[in-house]
Amino acid sequence: MSNSNTSAPSGTRTRQAGVDGLSCSDAQLAALLQEDVPFGDLTTESLGLSGRAGQASFAARGAMVACGIEESARLFELCGARARVLIPSGTRVAADGVLLMVEGDAAALLKAWKTAQTLAEALSGMATAARRIVDALRDAGFDLPLACTRKNFPGTRSLAAKAVRCGGAVMHRLGLSETLLVFPEHRGFMPADKQASAIAQLRRRQPEKRVVVEVGTEDEALVMARAGADVLQLERFTPPQLQALRGTLSAQGLHPMLAPAGGVTLSNAVDFARAGADFLVSSAPYFAPPADIQVRLRPVAST
Repeated sequence: MSNSNTSAPSGTRTRQAGVDGLSCSDAQLAALLQEDVPFGDLTTESLGLSGRAGQASFAARGAMVACGIEESARLFELCGARARVLIPSGTRVAADGVLLMVEGDAAALLKAWKTAQTLAEALSGMATAARRIVDALRDAGFDLPLACTRKNFPGTRSLAAKAVRCGGAVMHRLGLSETLLVFPEHRGFMPADKQASAIAQLRRRQPEKRVVVEVGTEDEALVMARAGADVLQLERFTPPQLQALRGTLSAQGLHPMLAPAGGVTLSNAVDFARAGADFLVSSAPYFAPPADIQVRLRPVAST
């Protein structure tokens, strides 16, 4: 796939480095096309449009953080068209910024068009939502990370992770194989008098990993902090509750990292930061409205 971003087009701002590559394989992208065009494009074929030269452009209707542009380009290429990424993923885009240009047979353009548009809109919506939270934190003077959970739609983890990075956030955990996170659901299978000692067991068996424990009350938080949890994930705590817990822990010489989770959004992110959070855990960007991308398809005169 070509990428001709040697200079930033009009309507862009500084891009985020390292987020402009493909996040999934050709096989995964081909599966998206197969879902939408399992037995050929009935309308295009019946109209006899194959063999006619065409051009397609993708442009932002409003300000956004672009994401999924490389995947969209590759979808067109897999259908036989030629695509140029003008604004790579991770770039802030002003309204009317042209993201992608494609040339090729009308049949190829019409085959990939809607899948490519929907993918770019969904991922750009996630990236934009994440960036808004990060920007709100930075504007308020906080540099703590926004960590997005694994609560993305199943089967889209690599794409969700790209959107998170494009928005300036990080992944909380990419999957169950990556980190130690003890939920109340885990502790429910253990005797109550063994739950605290389980933290020491985790340290022996996984000495390289931090131990993260989700808690729902201050009492649970104190028990797990005394047991040696490195991070307390505070489920549905309010900012005042987090601030109070921070004071109680400090008074007892306990200093685990505190990460609010569950209900962390743009509306309260700064409040949690002010209350003393070390980082924020959120799923909100995954449920953001898609960005609005205008796609124009037009014939190209033969020369």
